[in-house]
This record gives sequence, C-alpha cells and structure tokens, in this order.
Amino acid sequence: MKSKFRQVALIGKYQSAPTAAQVASARRVISEVALFLEEKGCDVVLEDQTAHNTDLSNYPAMDAVGIGHNCDLGLVVGGDGTMLGIGRQLARFDVPLIGINHGRLGFVTDIPFESMDKTLTPMLRGEYDEDARSLIHGRVMRGDECVFDALAMNDVVVHRGGTAGMVELRVEVDGRFVAKQRADGLIVATPTGSTAYSLSAGGPILHPSIAGWVLAPIAPHTLSNRPVVFANTSEIAIEIVSGRDASASFDMQSLASLMKGDRIIVKRSEHQVRFLHPRGWSYYDTLRNKLHWNEGGV
Repeated sequence: MKSKFRQVALIGKYQSAPTAAQVASARRVISEVALFLEEKGCDVVLEDQTAHNTDLSNYPAMDAVGIGHNCDLGLVVGGDGTMLGIGRQLARFDVPLIGINHGRLGFVTDIPFESMDKTLTPMLRGEYDEDARSLIHGRVMRGDECVFDALAMNDVVVHRGGTAGMVELRVEVDGRFVAKQRADGLIVATPTGSTAYSLSAGGPILHPSIAGWVLAPIAPHTLSNRPVVFANTSEIAIEIVSGRDASASFDMQSLASLMKGDRIIVKRSEHQVRFLHPRGWSYYDTLRNKLHWNEGGV
C-alpha cells in the first residue's frame, strides 16, 4: 500500500514531570504507532517534546515550525488537550491532523488506539472525510498596547480572581454596546469549544459547520443573562469594568491580573485547523458516545 502522506509527524501526550511508568507507556505506544506508519511506507518524524519525553532517538525530531514546513500529516496520540496545543501551532501551515485517543474517546481525538490498524490504513490511502475548524484570535489591549496575543481553538474565558467577588464586564459586538454583565466570568466559545467549558455554563452545542460563536456568562448575577450565539465574522470586545485579579485564558494559555479598563478583543483567525476523520464519520456519533446519550436505549 502506498501512503498518500510521505512524511508524518507523531505528537504524543506527555506530562511535565512523568513517572518512569508513564515514560515507558508513552514510549511503547509511540513506538507501536511509528512502526505501523513505517510499514505503510511513511517517513516518521517525532515532535521534539515527544521525542524528549519518550527518550526515543531513532527518529528525526522537529519542533512545530519544522513539522509545519516539512510534514504532510500530523498524527496526535493522546487526548483533546494535546490536539488543541498542536492544532493552534500547525494551523498556519495548513497541515492536516488525525487524532488517536489513548484512553477515553475524545471530541477531536476520535480514533481508538485499539482500532488504529483497521481505521488508519484506508485513511493513509486517502480515504477520509475532512473537517475544518475555525480558530479565535484573541488580544488583551491595555490602552493602545497589546499585552497578550494568542490563538484559541476552544474558547476565550474571562473570569474573576480566586478570592474576589463577581467581575463586571462591558460587552461590545462590532463596536456596538450589548450589555454590562456582573458574573463569575464570560466565555467566548467556538463550535469546537461549545462542548467544553461553555457547555457546563449552560451554553448550546454548535455543530462544527456553523459559522458562529457562543457568548456564555458564568454564574451571572441576573438570571436573564443567557448564552447568545453570534456570527463568527463579528469582533467581540470585553472590557474589565470592575473586579480584582480578573484573568483571561485562551485555551490553556492564561494572562493573570487584568486591570480595570483592559479590553479583550476576540475575532476570527485567518487560519483553520484541518481534522481528518474515517470515511463515514459522524459528529452525532461522537456526541452520543462522549455524552452518553441513549444509554440503555436503542
């Protein structure tokens, strides 16, 4: 079988301070996937941190920029958090990603490790469905100065400090005043992120094909403050009116100690993340399995 993808990067889940058992397990899994890819005619590259944390030195190692310039495919072995991290970095290079879940089924790492051979073999031949996900480009403006700039695949969250009370936020969309909100925080979520923190705050689930964002308050003071869906062509501005030690997070990237008057500007990134799924993949199957719908039924 000739693979459509010549050079494939392997990106693994790794802990900041792994135990010997975790290193051994990661090394075994990554080695098994690498051997499978070689058998299919692919040249294997390891993401540099994956190579370092698994102690595998028999494959070339590259950072995200190197992978973006040189690889035809990224194969993520881990969970959704691992995919979020590498997805943000590779989006500007237009490198497609496949997610292999080693553990519980993920929303974007949806191929079980146990069925890797059966599922990946036709995908490497070019038999797959493609799914493009939008990214958020977020900035924190302090006056005329940008003090933080990041991409997010899931969400941008503004939330109160750990010991303080509610935070008061002024929300504008496309320069038009929407509301002042007193709450524990506010979430701007992509369709990908609509099944994450936003869902637990009462936000709706958005199908990935919907060109929209969810604006969901966290524990609002006024119960009529409900989640709203905006077009993702809109620019959303969230200003800190009051509240000590408020912070903003962009997926797993955070800026602590926001100041009164700081503005978090959110707009759609020019880049998208490309996910590849097995032929016939259904988003509804993922929702049903992940959220345990219809358990005990048909």
